[in-house]
Amino acid sequence: MTLPAPDARWAFARYEALRPRLPQAAFPRESLHVPDLSAVFDRYDGFVLDAFGVLNVGATAIPGAAAQVARMRAAGKRVVVLTNGASFPRDRALAKYAALGFDFAPEEVVASRDLAATALAVRPEGMLWAAITAEGAGFADLPGRVEPLDEGLLARADGFLFLGSEGWTAARQAALAAALTARPRPVIVANPDVVAPREDGFTLEPGHFAHDLPVTPEFHGKPYGGALEAALARLGGLPRERVAMVGDTLHTDVLGGRAAGLGTVLIARHGLFAGLDPAPFIAASGIVPDVVAETT
Repeated sequence: MTLPAPDARWAFARYEALRPRLPQAAFPRESLHVPDLSAVFDRYDGFVLDAFGVLNVGATAIPGAAAQVARMRAAGKRVVVLTNGASFPRDRALAKYAALGFDFAPEEVVASRDLAATALAVRPEGMLWAAITAEGAGFADLPGRVEPLDEGLLARADGFLFLGSEGWTAARQAALAAALTARPRPVIVANPDVVAPREDGFTLEPGHFAHDLPVTPEFHGKPYGGALEAALARLGGLPRERVAMVGDTLHTDVLGGRAAGLGTVLIARHGLFAGLDPAPFIAASGIVPDVVAETT
């Protein structure tokens, strides 16, 4: 088995293949097209912002994104970041946003890693979880017994926690699949994304690998409902129709937002569809955003 070299078209096809496992939603017949989010300030009172493709691409801030968030606040809009990035603890994410020029308070960031931690907390005490993530990421913020996955843990672990795919290989994927075939165990996935946009292309993310395992994973993050509900809880009871989920992907941000009863804004110029016209992908999938904005 070899790993694919993903691009936007490959990612779209992969998401479409996984469509039966994703939430269901209804969509508008057509989208409103605007230059940026300021054009819909009168339409929404709260904004749930994806990170990759909306605030940043890799380690680079999207031009004007920090200023736009400041304009949202000045206009009285409520803002929360909902990120599927789960490799590192929340304090690392907050430090990253601050370094990129964003001033998000801790309560304004909902990370899928935190949602997975809540899921771990209700599992039987004493379970040993083997975690897949970046080397040296640390697990002090997670409840229970969590250790980095190694060959010995493939047989001994009571469950697996998929946080990030840095360093994950076809050989390691095959070994995990074999271990789960021999003894099925729970797999908690804190990042359902198939790919993530970087400065020089796309990386494969935990969602791609998890869907190919011989067990049914438990997903925490967009497009699954628990993540959207956690974000809504931070917005102080705003009506769902007055809240927009803003993101760069159809199958996570738009599908997840519509399934939760939110308005949706697709960012077209950055992230998944950078350099492409998203219209053919919208038509092919039937996942129609309420708004298509060129940039944040």
